[in-house]
Amino acid sequence: MLPRFLRSPRAQRSGGLSLLPSLAGLVLGVAAVVYLPLTALAVAVQPQRPPASSLPWLSARSGRIVDSQGRSVLLRGFNDDALLQVGASPANPPLTNADAALMQGGGFDVVRLPISWSLLEPRRGHFSQAYLGRIAQVVSLCAQHHLYVVLDMHTEDFGVAFGGSGAPDWLSVAGVPDLKLPGLSAAWQRHVSPAVNAALTYFWLEPNWQDLFWQAWSKVAAEFRGNSAVAGYDLYNEPHPLPVPPAIFETHLLWPFYANGIRKLALVDPNHLFIVEGDLFGDLPTAIRPLAARDLVYSTHLYSGSILSPNFEGDSAPLRAELEQGIHEANQLPAAYWAGEVGIDHDSSDAIAWAQAEISLSNMFQTGWAWWGWNDPADWGVEKGNGPPDTAWLDVLAQPFVRAAPGRLTDLSYNPDTKMLSADDASPALNRTLLISWPASAGTPDLLSSCAEVELPYQPSRGLLQLRLLSPACQVRIRG
Repeated sequence: MLPRFLRSPRAQRSGGLSLLPSLAGLVLGVAAVVYLPLTALAVAVQPQRPPASSLPWLSARSGRIVDSQGRSVLLRGFNDDALLQVGASPANPPLTNADAALMQGGGFDVVRLPISWSLLEPRRGHFSQAYLGRIAQVVSLCAQHHLYVVLDMHTEDFGVAFGGSGAPDWLSVAGVPDLKLPGLSAAWQRHVSPAVNAALTYFWLEPNWQDLFWQAWSKVAAEFRGNSAVAGYDLYNEPHPLPVPPAIFETHLLWPFYANGIRKLALVDPNHLFIVEGDLFGDLPTAIRPLAARDLVYSTHLYSGSILSPNFEGDSAPLRAELEQGIHEANQLPAAYWAGEVGIDHDSSDAIAWAQAEISLSNMFQTGWAWWGWNDPADWGVEKGNGPPDTAWLDVLAQPFVRAAPGRLTDLSYNPDTKMLSADDASPALNRTLLISWPASAGTPDLLSSCAEVELPYQPSRGLLQLRLLSPACQVRIRG
């Protein structure tokens, strides 16, 4: 049932419901957000991880993503929408062995894989084992190339019935027209469609559709609960508040939604990272309601200067502000931070400078990300449809970084001009393994530090340099 303050006066008198909140209700709701304290949310999660199937299990600890050896892990890679259904559009090209090998050779270690509720549950209550099998095949392919997979239940413009992605076409609000307004692009037609917004409003305000959503997620979780190559579950892509006002949306709807979902999924699979996203409302801050849950990761999408204003003209300050805002919100939850999407049309004149600025900032703050995207019919991907990969653009993104560090990194930087990687590691124990992602495009790595030694010969096809630290505090310097 809708909260009383979100019913219209007429609906309150009659006992019925209105999807549109009254002005008085909104004023009271804003007052509740601003003046009334809200209790923190908490979910008990007790992992029961079997021995790792391939890659080490990942968890979250003290604001970091860590592996089963306790090493801090940075996940950097690509989004790939090979399994995503978007309206009636043709199926996307598959992720191939050659694609995964290119990612591995570039030193990347993660694929964010958007999956479709619409393909998972094409008829209500009927879940496609064939589609789960397709997901499992991609996970297996990625694991063979030492790539973790983040499964993302992708939603945009509510669902496929409206030309978007997410909910199956059997889920909609009856009687609300999907109007087509002249002069608008297809994307904006979906964004302003009454049918889309009615469905989104109903989803956020009534729990029955949310229950259907979590039932679908539970099928995925049951399939992968013992698979350590799956890094975690990105629970809902780009939630946005309208027509519910932003602050009310987050504190009263979004964070309880996540808490309820994690509670349900943890009964099926307590072993993976739970990734929650902030409110997609321009680049405005998300109101945080503390959520205590084990292995929680907070994700934002970084598009300042590439989609969101101000346009990038060489000044990285807006990019830094956007990243710092996301990290601050993660700390408020508290949770580890990871950017689930970051990207730019690489035909833009400033694309290389923008990408290098974003990667430099991710080094400065030691954050991971998934670039949008790997294969895109426009000019955002390394591949464009079934054409050859744009290796020049791949080389821009494939920069060395510390993939797994035994202690805490106190410094991480890479200079593309001098091909010099600098990383300061403070580890409480000696003889610990440090993994460096090092693409062949950066040249053959030359270790300049005496406090570390090469543990395994450099393998360009794996994009990996494995070092052993010889002192508890080591300034690692590597030149390409």
